[in-house]
Amino acid sequence: MIKFAHIADSHLGGWRQPEMQDLNMQSFKKAIDICIEEKVEFCLFAGDLFDSAFPPIEILKDTFGEFKKLKDAGIKSILIAGSHDYSISGKTFLDVLEKAGFIEICKYQENENEVVLLPSKIKTFCIYGYPGKKSSLEVHSIKKIKINEPYEKDFRILMLHTTLTEVAQGLPIDSVSLKELPKADYYALGHVHIDYEYSYENKPVIYGGPTYPNNFKEIEDLKYGCFYIVEVNGFTRPRKIDLKIIDPVLIEVEIENALTGAQKILSEIKRVEIKNKIVLLKVFGNIKQGKTSDINFKDIENYITNSQSYSFLKNTSQLEMEHQFLSMELQKKEKDKIEDLLIKRYEKENPSQYNELIIPLMESLNLEKQEDEKSAIFESRLFAELSKILKVDLN
Repeated sequence: MIKFAHIADSHLGGWRQPEMQDLNMQSFKKAIDICIEEKVEFCLFAGDLFDSAFPPIEILKDTFGEFKKLKDAGIKSILIAGSHDYSISGKTFLDVLEKAGFIEICKYQENENEVVLLPSKIKTFCIYGYPGKKSSLEVHSIKKIKINEPYEKDFRILMLHTTLTEVAQGLPIDSVSLKELPKADYYALGHVHIDYEYSYENKPVIYGGPTYPNNFKEIEDLKYGCFYIVEVNGFTRPRKIDLKIIDPVLIEVEIENALTGAQKILSEIKRVEIKNKIVLLKVFGNIKQGKTSDINFKDIENYITNSQSYSFLKNTSQLEMEHQFLSMELQKKEKDKIEDLLIKRYEKENPSQYNELIIPLMESLNLEKQEDEKSAIFESRLFAELSKILKVDLN
């Protein structure tokens, strides 16, 4: 039996809060330690090892140390760049890691008509990979991929950092279908931060990460990081490894009176054990008394800190003032009157069965991006709404 690890989307150096950046690195280190304990043959890193092409020096030092541990344990590391750590110039610290002998970056040859992936050979395994790029620019190239197959009987791994059409679920975002990819025995994927295990022609298709969530929403949804250890012994058995270090606790509070808002929030917080926890505070509502600045978040933060929580993250994107809300409503009503007149005039002059879609489409385009919500996630939400209205797959 041979085992290998599939790690993706570590985004080392991505968090602004020092304690969260440290937790991100702790989670990555835990994944490396487990790989060594499990005596895997090699580790695959499917993109976005770093959050940028040029991460902070302290992040680099810690990361180099972890790859040295793998090398000293006799474990090879095979890597592709992701959309965050990719650079058009081709000059990133991933190359420094490779020149230091800690990793091997997957190689390929590319021209206008095709992209030929070259194998990284480890025993009876051939690993092929192509990097992710900014704004999904890799998709066009991936659709031209061909594989150099000098070892046809070997176990073939295809490593990509991109969005699969099967994961996009009909949303009109750049993606590539499994049907457009070369055949592989294991598809090692990165880029989409979800729990995804799929079988394509009885072969595992897996998004491996993130090794730690990257924002408030991801902690709320995923809670912890993860990676995979894959056993190959006549069969292929992927095993998800959760990287549980610090537990998050979500506290949701609706506020109408800002003058008593802090007391209400503190009352809710005191109901929960927050020592050594990541406190996720989500405050929402329509404030009818006082104003947002009357909520003393500093006192709330002090209480949480004094209670020895690990970290405090808050989301107030759904907290609004009533007069702002009413003003917006009045403006909206006036705007709606004008819109109604224009729409009716357009429908009269341009009769069509599709006219009934105008208003729903306009309303869907009023969706707002939430606090800490990544652009890709917001776009996915928007396109999902548009897909419902149009009742078609927007590929």
